[in-house]
Amino acid sequence: MNYQEQYQEWLTNACFDDATKVELKGIENDDNEIKERFYKELEFGTAGLRGIIGAGTNRMNIYTVRKATQGLANYIIQKGFESRGVVIAYDSRRMSPEFADEAALCLAANGIKSYVFESLRPTPELSFAVRKLNCIAGINITASHNPPEYNGYKVYWEDGAQITPPHDKGIMNEVQKVTDYSTMKTMALDEAKKSGLYTVIGAELDDAYMEELKKLVIHRDSIKTMAKELKIVYSPLHGTGNIPARRILKELGFENVYVVQEQELPDGEFPTVSYPNPEAEEAFALGLKLAKEVDADLVLATDPDADRLGVYVKDNKSGEYKVLTGNMSGCLLEEYELSQKKATEGKLPEDGAVISSIVTSNMAETIAKAYGVQFIEVLTGFKFIGQQMLRFEEEQKGTYLFGFEESYGCLIGTHARDKDAIVATMALCEAAAYYKTQGKTLWDAMIDMYETYGYYKEDIQSITLKGIEGLAKIQEILETLRKEPPIEIAGYKVLKARDYQVGTVTDLVTGEVTSTNLPTSNVLYYDLPDNAWVCVRPSGTEPKVKFYYGVKGSSLEDAEKKSAQLGKEILEMIDKML
Repeated sequence: MNYQEQYQEWLTNACFDDATKVELKGIENDDNEIKERFYKELEFGTAGLRGIIGAGTNRMNIYTVRKATQGLANYIIQKGFESRGVVIAYDSRRMSPEFADEAALCLAANGIKSYVFESLRPTPELSFAVRKLNCIAGINITASHNPPEYNGYKVYWEDGAQITPPHDKGIMNEVQKVTDYSTMKTMALDEAKKSGLYTVIGAELDDAYMEELKKLVIHRDSIKTMAKELKIVYSPLHGTGNIPARRILKELGFENVYVVQEQELPDGEFPTVSYPNPEAEEAFALGLKLAKEVDADLVLATDPDADRLGVYVKDNKSGEYKVLTGNMSGCLLEEYELSQKKATEGKLPEDGAVISSIVTSNMAETIAKAYGVQFIEVLTGFKFIGQQMLRFEEEQKGTYLFGFEESYGCLIGTHARDKDAIVATMALCEAAAYYKTQGKTLWDAMIDMYETYGYYKEDIQSITLKGIEGLAKIQEILETLRKEPPIEIAGYKVLKARDYQVGTVTDLVTGEVTSTNLPTSNVLYYDLPDNAWVCVRPSGTEPKVKFYYGVKGSSLEDAEKKSAQLGKEILEMIDKML
């Protein structure tokens, strides 16, 4: 069916409710809007679903959620795992509780038990709960940091990580086979509860999760010493982090935690920010205002599903609050965890490993090598870090020490298999307390790292291209670069070109072609001289094409200058392709 036929099907089929039909009737004279909503199915990809909320096949609604869940249920039954159940969590977004219940009731109708959190919970606790309850899968209703009109649906497997091969492809195939909305199963909530197929969970999992985090503290003595002096400003950005982040800090003894009141309560409209992203400067406006009023040491903000953490730290010399990028905070925590584990335990495990993605700072590898531990590079997406953790378990070889991505996501410990902003909040506050006992701020610790390992600087340029035409343009940009790889970027000679789509690394000096040794992905990467690099990939969650890049300078100023020049010339290169 074409998009107009699909539209008419939704208007007339009895399986769609009256509210859906009223909404669709309201766009009957807008052909472009009808086309955007019905020209394709909302794609169930390796990260699940993510899209604008509304009626239509290309939107997030109870029917597309039911379709995804029916496909997941079919896969679970096909594998014979239906007796193990599925955990479901959700965030503060529009329709999140409704989508969570829709998924649970579809599973129930297929004879699969759901454990549904009583209220909103952070993503890392969902990851933890999957393994704690020995479930076969987990579903998280969240669109992370997307604007308010979005929601999403992430699927986790039994190891607590987002789905990876072969399960991702298997589930995707089952979802694609579900084509008739009238055949998708559901049942009444009362009936599901009465049948024991819908169980509400909450406090018991919260307590267990908190206990796992507390086991990861290295310097309780430093926290105790600085509990009355360290000042922390925190914002949950209207999301799920408020209760768990404040709870862990309180239970560890931090006494001066100031919460940004305007952003404290869950609100799917995100009224104080246009974009609830801890990477965005505007997300910290209120937090920084409060920080100056109370003279805070650090300012923290978690995104709506609390898997990513943004950070500002005070520089006592200038009195300014310095932003830490995801690369900076990740490297700071990597250095702290490795150095303090080595200091307290005498040595690090011989098979210890740090894992990060291909678009993460080269400093991550430099730090790992300095401590004599293995460094593993994976594709973008924390699920690939989780996949390595699973491999360590299965092979009984390899000790996970730390993992992070440039996009403000890291994981300390093995209690979860996804990014955890709650444990990152705890660890950064602990690190701030430890360095404060030495008369240092986190910014001082960052400068010490730069002087030890080099002045690495990374940045990103993103181009948003919405709609059908935008999607086509994004693919065109990647294909142009793939067919005509640059031999020079911003004055840097390209040394090696990596094409993760075909799995090759081409040495442009010798002509030698080797394997990336990573799964296929629509990503291009260029190694440049002097530790510089550029990577191009389409976003997996937004209509964007992203250009990541990094440099290494002789000082902060030199690194900033090199980065700004590389960014400027990348933008000029993009303009020529648009």
